[in-house]
Order: sequence, then C-alpha cells, then structure tokens
Amino acid sequence: MQQLRGKFKNVPRSTTLAPCSTTSILNREKTPYPLIGARCIEEQRTRNDGEVNHQQHRAGQNLRVSGIVYVLNLRGQPLMPCRQQKSKKLLKEGKAKVIKRSPFTIQLLIPTGETKQEINLGIDTGFGNIGFSATTKKQELISGTLILDGKTKERLEEKLMYRRGRRNRHHWYREPRFDNRTRKDGWLPPSIERRYLTHLNLILKIHQILPITNIILEVAKFDIAKIENPEISGIGYQQGNLYDYQNMRSYLMSREHGKCQFCGNDFKGQSSHIHHIKPRSKGGNDRSNNLVLLHETCHKEIHDQHLEKKLKSNSKDYKHSTFMNIINKKFRQDIPELKITYGNITWVKRNNLNLEKNHINDAFVISNGTNQIRIKSVEIKQVHRNNRVLQLNRKGFKPSIKREKSKVNPGDLFWIGGKQYICKTMFNKGNYIRYGDVKMKEYFNFSKVTKIFKYGSFIWSI
Repeated sequence: MQQLRGKFKNVPRSTTLAPCSTTSILNREKTPYPLIGARCIEEQRTRNDGEVNHQQHRAGQNLRVSGIVYVLNLRGQPLMPCRQQKSKKLLKEGKAKVIKRSPFTIQLLIPTGETKQEINLGIDTGFGNIGFSATTKKQELISGTLILDGKTKERLEEKLMYRRGRRNRHHWYREPRFDNRTRKDGWLPPSIERRYLTHLNLILKIHQILPITNIILEVAKFDIAKIENPEISGIGYQQGNLYDYQNMRSYLMSREHGKCQFCGNDFKGQSSHIHHIKPRSKGGNDRSNNLVLLHETCHKEIHDQHLEKKLKSNSKDYKHSTFMNIINKKFRQDIPELKITYGNITWVKRNNLNLEKNHINDAFVISNGTNQIRIKSVEIKQVHRNNRVLQLNRKGFKPSIKREKSKVNPGDLFWIGGKQYICKTMFNKGNYIRYGDVKMKEYFNFSKVTKIFKYGSFIWSI
C-alpha cells in the first residue's frame, strides 16, 4: 500500500461497488507526517448521541460526561475541541455550522486563533475489536471501541456461488486466467486486508476531527511454533510434526497408537478414515491437531448422530496471532513516524493505574494516559453498505439478484411525519422499510419517508 504524499484525487460516487469521497484534511500544512494511504474512504456522518457509559475501575478516577464538541476551521482543518455551551453560542450567533452529527462536529464561519495542544492517539489493535483513545496532558478527548463485522469470507463464498451459477447457465466467455494471474507487491488476503484498512480508516476519521500530533500503536509478534511446543529450538523450526513420517495418516496412526479415538479399539486390518474435529465449513483447518483417525463405522456414526463433541479436540485457532504478525510491517510502511508499543508495557502501566482489562483502557494507556480526566466511551459497529443478495420473492416471481444499492441500509435514520425511526431492513424490492422489531409487522411504505440520514460503514452507538 502506497503512502499518501499528495492530495486525494476525486473519485466518482456513481459506482455501485466502491462509493468514495475525498478530503484534503490530511494534507494540511505543518502536519508532522503524511497520514495513511487508505483507499476509498467515505465521509463519516453519524449521530451526536452515540455514546455509552464506560465505568472506570480506578479508585478516585474523575469520570464525567464528554460534553465535547469537535471544531474545524474555515479550511476544514481540525482545531482543539470546545465545550457544548460554547458551541451553542457560536451556532446561535451564526459563527459556525453543524457538519457532523456524531461525533458532533461544527465548522467555524469566521477566522480565529489556531492554538493547538499535543494530542496522542492510542490504538489498541485487534482481530475483532479495536480500542482508541486520544489524550492531552489534562484530559481525554475521545474514547471507544470499534467492533469489526468479520464477514469477508462469507461474502466471498457468496460471490463465488453467484459466479459459478452464472457460468453454468451461460457459455464460458472469458479467456483462461489460470496461468497469467499475478499478485501485486504487498498483497494481503481479503479478510486480513479489510481488517487492516479498517484500522487505517478509523485513524483517518479521528484525524479529521482532532489535530493529532502522535499516533501510538500496540503491536505484537507471536511465535506460533513456540506456543505449540515451548521446547522447540534451532532446526526444530524446520522439521515440524510430520518429520520422519510418510504422510498425515502415518503420523496420526503413531499419535493414536493404532487405535480409533472414538471407540478405543485397534484397527486390526480395518480401514481408517481421517475425520475433521471442527469441520472446514465451520472454520476448521487441516492441521494435525484438528484431525483424528476413526473406523469406517465410527466415522459414519459420528456424522449420522452428530457426536463430534465426544472427540478430544486439541485444535487451536491462531488467526488472531497470524493477523498481528502480518500487519506489523504494514503499519510501519503506511504511517510514517509511527510510534510503537508492546503488550507487556501496556500490561504493566494498566496494572499500575488499577484499570480493568478492556480495549478502551488499553488504548488510554497506550496514548500515555495516566491521571487525565476520562470521558464516556462510544461504541462503533462496522457494517457492509452494499449487500448483493439473491431476492426470493413471492410465488410466481422469478428469483433475481439485487443489483442496485439499497436506498436505506440497516441502522440508518429516516423520518416520517416529523418522527425519527431506525431502519432495520427493506423488503419487497425496496418498496417497504421496516423498523423496530423485525419479527413484528412494523413497517412503512417507502413513499412516506420524508428524510434519510445515512451513517456509512461506521455506525456509532445511540
């Protein structure tokens, strides 16, 4: 991924796959680093009341409601935030306008001083959740957790299903590509790439509302071979479990001492079947600790009666560790002058402050937080904006693939008769919009909707 050295080039919003918008905030003068070369990052517009209670477990911790309003100058560059009372006065006098609902952000319409303090942004990287916190010497300015959806694999499998079905119905009109496919430098698996880009997008969005001085990330390096075998060393890293064995079956036969793991009896010339303890369809792998040898009859009995729980599973998932090992170098390439810290340092600092273990407190400690005034944290959920699904309509209608973007996505706001609702889903080819409990018949005809507010890919808690 290339670093961002110049202004973003305008990207059209008419495409159905990657609608984008641009900003020049990251290219402001006197920025200590050119931040993040992330692609296709849309303008985040969210609600002002998207905050949830965050209970501190530190004795004497001064916890109070945020009351913070983020401020941009005439050129759209971030300034130090102000209190709600001051923002109300500026809006009432016509000296500012609202540009974001959540986090609530205003833009000044008059020139003003631009004195800024040093702000440290701490990011607690993660496979499923990302913690973030920005602090000055006196107080915390923003804090929260971003929850990743982690559904890239399922979406790719669905895409593959549609592609195969289309090719089975029609002629193969494309030239073979099996011999000429190449991967670009810096290629990442799609699921890892989306998680990684989400980290960059989060940093960018915070950078759009706060004049961040330093970005501090917690990274980690995992030795998976050492985790599985603490005594491994030297040439042992090159040999692995199957060393000196003819194949996987012979290794499993030696490990199980020639016995079926289900019934405990010897094979005695009977055929052996290799069984996945955790099926591949549910995220299982082909590693030796996820495989067992069974009799043919035992194998059939397990599948027929769903007796998988009776097998001893030694399978461990190292997806999180692998993800952290991959993205370490990418962060250093895409964020110049990045400051790095490690989990053991965070652990010591958090215990010294007597804070509970969670992503929010870890991010606060990573940002060099000590006795600053804390604020309420927010929770952000990542959603997929453009769902491509097979629409199964009523009897008599032929199933069709949804090709147009939904007018309203789940979580977006809409108004009918001056009253605000939260969209749960749309159905009947977008003619009706559902709210409230999905199981109940609570819906409106879309023609009655008077106003729509779209969150984008990040939905702040309300």
